[in-house]
Amino acid sequence: MSDAMNTFDHVKAVILSAHSSSNTSEKVNFYNSWAGNYDQDVAVLEYRAPTLAANCIASHFISGRDKAVVLDVACGTGLVAKQLKTHGFGHFVGIDGSETMLEKANGSGLYQDLKLCLLGDDPLPVQTDMFDVVVIVGALSVGQVPVGVVRELCKSAKPGGYVCMTTRGNADNVKYKVSLECELERMEQEGLWTRVEVTEVEEWELAVSEEEHGYIPGAVYLYEKQLHSTTQV
Repeated sequence: MSDAMNTFDHVKAVILSAHSSSNTSEKVNFYNSWAGNYDQDVAVLEYRAPTLAANCIASHFISGRDKAVVLDVACGTGLVAKQLKTHGFGHFVGIDGSETMLEKANGSGLYQDLKLCLLGDDPLPVQTDMFDVVVIVGALSVGQVPVGVVRELCKSAKPGGYVCMTTRGNADNVKYKVSLECELERMEQEGLWTRVEVTEVEEWELAVSEEEHGYIPGAVYLYEKQLHSTTQV
């Protein structure tokens, strides 16, 4: 067996072990222990979500990137901020539930502020109507962050600001994806935001479950917060 396959099998085992974490404490402990190898492991999976999200944001946020303030929710080690930096964004506030992930993010030198928060358990520790861009990559999935968190993301964005979200489209996450899309549409009907772009991607990352092979799909969602919302978030 090749070294590459050994590496992939190792990463696969690491990620599948996360699925056995049944409570918040276990999940936090998992991400704390994974932080040191996270960047290398997701590179093995050919994880494209940070790049795809950053490209989506940059394609619509044309001017004033150097002054824009970005809220990076579930920021992890800082992969999304790193990609946005290449597009000219430079002001980042990061939020994550893992202290060790935040330490890695702090070491990147990209963030002006970092906050510890367990999404779904605690409210986002930021002011409302504050950020030019709000982005969450990777955390909106079954067993991670509840769908209702997207309302807090919308609340934290400035009127006219953008909210970018991603989720996987593999078999284990289909029901979550449907629920997420229903909530996004419901919020648009309530006048909270307007859909700007939804991109379905076939080759999102390499599959790790025994039932799937090759690449799994995923999706990027970009919404613009209404200048005057008709309904409270």
